[in-house]
Amino acid sequence: MKKLSPKEEELMEVVWKLKQAFVKDLIPRLPDPKPHYNTVSTMIRNLEEKGFIGHVQYGNTYQYHPLCSKEEYKNTFIANLSASLVDRFDNSYKKLVSFFAQQEKISAQDLEEILQMIHKQKQSK
Repeated sequence: MKKLSPKEEELMEVVWKLKQAFVKDLIPRLPDPKPHYNTVSTMIRNLEEKGFIGHVQYGNTYQYHPLCSKEEYKNTFIANLSASLVDRFDNSYKKLVSFFAQQEKISAQDLEEILQMIHKQKQSK
């Protein structure tokens, strides 16, 4: 599964929310400035080619629906991003988290909360 562009993600957010929609249903739910109908239609076709969206044809019009859930997309994207990021730190999550702590991007309280989540997850297994 490929990473979507920011505009594609905006469009997919609307499709995920509506579950099924015609292009005319999507446009009012997109942020301003509203893209032209043809622009949205082209983006939808691109998302269809990438395997994110399917359609049902009704005469000359198409109703679109997501082929993957938002969770599936997030999980795949985060897993790929995580693997790429950890690679840059000698495949060490410890070094990665340490880097963020040294850069003051993560607080001690955040680290404590993360540790609590890890302990809860271990206990539930």
